[in-house]
Amino acid sequence: MIDTMTKSLYLMELEDNYGAHNYHPIPVVLEKGEGVYVWDVDGKRYYDFLAAYSAVNQGHCHPRIIKALTSQAKKLTLTSRAFYNSVLGEYEKYITSYFGYDKVLPMNTGVEGGETALKLARRWAYDVKGVKANQAKMVFAKGNFWGRTLAAISASNDPSSYEGYGPYLPGYELVDYNDLTALENAIKDPNTAAFMVEPIQGEAGVIVPNSGYLKGVRDLCTKYNVLFIADEVQTGLARTGKMLACDHEEVKPDILILGKALSGGTMPVSAVLSSNEIMLTIKPGEHGSTYGGNPLACAVAMEALQVLKDENMAENSEKLGLLFRQEMNKLKKETDLITEVRGKGLFNAIIIKERNGKTAWDVCLQFADKGLLAKPTHGDIIRFAPPLVITEKQLMECISIIRNVILTF
Repeated sequence: MIDTMTKSLYLMELEDNYGAHNYHPIPVVLEKGEGVYVWDVDGKRYYDFLAAYSAVNQGHCHPRIIKALTSQAKKLTLTSRAFYNSVLGEYEKYITSYFGYDKVLPMNTGVEGGETALKLARRWAYDVKGVKANQAKMVFAKGNFWGRTLAAISASNDPSSYEGYGPYLPGYELVDYNDLTALENAIKDPNTAAFMVEPIQGEAGVIVPNSGYLKGVRDLCTKYNVLFIADEVQTGLARTGKMLACDHEEVKPDILILGKALSGGTMPVSAVLSSNEIMLTIKPGEHGSTYGGNPLACAVAMEALQVLKDENMAENSEKLGLLFRQEMNKLKKETDLITEVRGKGLFNAIIIKERNGKTAWDVCLQFADKGLLAKPTHGDIIRFAPPLVITEKQLMECISIIRNVILTF
């Protein structure tokens, strides 16, 4: 029998001994979640300020989403797309109406959504735009992150993502993020199929572009007959204070990629939405997924999307995000440890200056000790993305934790 004093160490050792060493977690072993909170195996409660990289926007184990999950799980979970199922059509109608698109192609993970979008764009380039076979060019913004497949890392300029995995996928070009001149120079090429971009770069450290950038992207893509692909896997579904981050500038991408919170954090569900012209270039047998569009995922996704609207989560994110940045900027004036505060909605980051050998990692360890979970990205950036069900009172308590820890360094 493992006593509670050693259970965390035992479980961490199991992962270390039997799992691949492709992650470096904060040393906390979680076993329960509810709303904005998670509990470790020793019963300690934490505020979750990562929200599984925005996969649990609706909060941990939201009762309505869990009810939809368990109810459908008792009836039918998977048929594969070899047959029709009783939930897929309803889901397809629901999500296309929700976001204003003609068609949806359901997948599982965010990176599968990205791969699907690229396949659609290339196929559209050949069948509709008239690009010669195998000449289609995809353009990406530097600093992008959309997964770990070979197609995704081929689009990366981060050595920790791509180094040691070559050769890489051809037909890619990278341009500076938030630079419309660089984008225009790249997509003038008549072989350009699409520009794929995160409206706010998440893994890069919550990089928010200049006002007007997304509108400019939309205008340039229209001008040069190039598809605008918005990777909203992390920025979508109310995270930034609007249902989609693109909504801040009232632009509509040609292809929209969703994932993460599309299931409220219960299972992998992603979706690619587009027009008939683009979507119908792929014919039966030319793309698919065993689990994509399974009845369980469809039931869960509909409820997860409805919860976002019913509980006004975008509005809460907008309001509390402003409060959070206001308080972080106050803190920045009290200490030179914070060099920058940035974000939109409840998607925020601070940059930490290394001091006496202490880094953002050490700050996050102290956060955990005080009951708040966050994790650094790129060494010196701490991303803050709590579940969108957080209240103002809870947020102020978390701000107090952040403030007290920062001021001790």
